[in-house]
Amino acid sequence: MWDNKELSRFERHVGDQVVFATYRQDSKTLTINYVEAPESLRGTGEAGKLMADIMVHAQVHNLKVFPICGYAVAWMRRHGEYQALLAG
Repeated sequence: MWDNKELSRFERHVGDQVVFATYRQDSKTLTINYVEAPESLRGTGEAGKLMADIMVHAQVHNLKVFPICGYAVAWMRRHGEYQALLAG
């Protein structure tokens, strides 16, 4: 995963394509605004791998995660192991 701070997004490069999640971050919270995958990568699990990488980032930096994007919300619901990271 690449943290593209200039664009405020995390990126996962797959060949010549990019799956990304735009974010905002302060000292306590990582807000996931939007997750996007090119159409050809949808359903391949690449966005889920990016989300898992983002959760590791949040853990390492002691951040709570506030998902706004519908995909991010659904992904976190399906992955109970990250429930403790939810901002609440």
